[in-house]
Amino acid sequence: MGAPPGTSRSKRGHFLRAALPCLALTVLQSAPAAAQSLTPDLFNPNRGGFAALDTLPTRRTAGVPQAPSDALPALPDPNADPRKRQQAPATSRVGQVPTYGLPAANGANASGYDSLNRKRQQPKLYPGQPKPKRPVGPGSPVPSATPDRTLGPPRIAPPPSETAHKTPVAPAMAGNVPGQPLRRRLKVDDDAFGAVGDYAGSFLIKGGLELSAGYDTNPARLNKPVGSPAYVVAPDLLVMSDWERHALVADLRGSFSGYTNNMPATIDGFASPSPVEIDRPDFTGHVDGRLDVDHDFKLTSQLRLRIATDNPGSPNVQAGLQKYPVYAAYGTTLGFDQTFNRFQVAAGATVDRIAYTDSKLTDGSTFSNGDRDFNQYGGIGRFSYDLKPGLKPFVEIEGDTRVHDQAADRNGYFRDSNGGYAKVGSSFEFSRILIGEISVGYSARNYVDPRLSQLAGFLTSGSLIWNASGLTTVKFATDTQIAETTVPGSSGVLVHTYGVEVDHDFRRWLTAVGKFTYGTYDYQNQNRNDKTYSLEGNLIYKLNRNIWIKGTLRRDILDSNQAGSSSRGTVVMLGVRLQN
Repeated sequence: MGAPPGTSRSKRGHFLRAALPCLALTVLQSAPAAAQSLTPDLFNPNRGGFAALDTLPTRRTAGVPQAPSDALPALPDPNADPRKRQQAPATSRVGQVPTYGLPAANGANASGYDSLNRKRQQPKLYPGQPKPKRPVGPGSPVPSATPDRTLGPPRIAPPPSETAHKTPVAPAMAGNVPGQPLRRRLKVDDDAFGAVGDYAGSFLIKGGLELSAGYDTNPARLNKPVGSPAYVVAPDLLVMSDWERHALVADLRGSFSGYTNNMPATIDGFASPSPVEIDRPDFTGHVDGRLDVDHDFKLTSQLRLRIATDNPGSPNVQAGLQKYPVYAAYGTTLGFDQTFNRFQVAAGATVDRIAYTDSKLTDGSTFSNGDRDFNQYGGIGRFSYDLKPGLKPFVEIEGDTRVHDQAADRNGYFRDSNGGYAKVGSSFEFSRILIGEISVGYSARNYVDPRLSQLAGFLTSGSLIWNASGLTTVKFATDTQIAETTVPGSSGVLVHTYGVEVDHDFRRWLTAVGKFTYGTYDYQNQNRNDKTYSLEGNLIYKLNRNIWIKGTLRRDILDSNQAGSSSRGTVVMLGVRLQN
């Protein structure tokens, strides 16, 4: 069945209405149509830059002039506003510090000094190398003596020499056992060949024994020399406490000089001024104690002992002796030491006694020396001020009374006396180069017997140590004493002694020691003056800390203004010292 006539006509009408315009456009088009071209400006994100003027799709083709009105309007220039073209105001210089030349630390290296304290560039380290330690500052612990090996290339392994032939140390000895108390460190020993000593509890004990033998050309110091082989036995003992508070020190030194030959009993038909047996002992010892009551107040004490004989050649030696009489001088001092800031006061009371043995004569009889025995009571005070580090001036005053066991001596003189001294000086210590003390003063003694005049004189006392170099040390010592005498009519003997010693180390194990001693003996009211000179040289070879070998050469001279009293003597000794 066919479609109705109206429907077919309607479809044909729609088709014609759409096709006729298309046909008209095809006939009227004078040039072929072109599609829109793709340009890079399509992806430009800037404002107005989506498509440039010369790449717009609607631009004029080549050969066709383009009117200015066809271009897009340009965007306004923000700097084109004349109101915004004014220059910025200059920076104010009020209150500013002007800078001239180069600034501080300009051009400083990263590892150099920077006055601005800016952060420095850290050094680059090798792989696996530990970081260097920070510099030591105030309050930091003392660095160890082991050299720092953190700088430079890392060491892969220590050399065999650092660990080879070393005995392992037990943990108990090394002090690294957990819970073990710290071990007490030993004091630094400056002498590589000095005695080490042994500890007995809290006391350090050092002992030694020196044995020597040789020849003395004039051991009795006679005007006409008579020589003899000689030997010397000299022990010594030093005991020191090692306490935090208080102190106790015992220093004991002795010697015995023996001679194989005896001296003649008579000379030119007269009794010899020298004993037949000239063996002589000599001992000097003292024990010092200190009790620290508090930081500024201390109690001090001393016990002392001296055992000796009269010096050979002295006029105090009796004629016709079989051997020298021995005397003992012993005493004590009890005092205190008080410190007031820089001012220091030290005072003490002294008690001493001197006692002689009886003299044994060549005929077998004995002679008493009781008239030479006496007691001495006195006191001493010292006032010092710590002026500056290393310099401490002082004033010292001493007074004493001597009371003899017998009122009159063998010649009928009453020798009880009162005396003392006053001196001023200073102790000093300058960088450990020059240390010690020195003083000068005046000493006097008045006797009970009016026939004995006052014994007085200039006083010098001191002890200096000068470390001239690491190998050379110079020592100086001087002392003044008023000694008793048995010479009839003489008040006493004013003794001045001066000594210089130079020690030089050629090696740590080879030391040379030179000594020179000068002394004067002034016998009051007797017009007798003796002068002594002693020049000595020692060479010490140190095998180890326990054994030393020592050689000695000494020349002694006694020059007296009394006829027949001068003497000369030379001593040569070779010995060994054993110490611990």
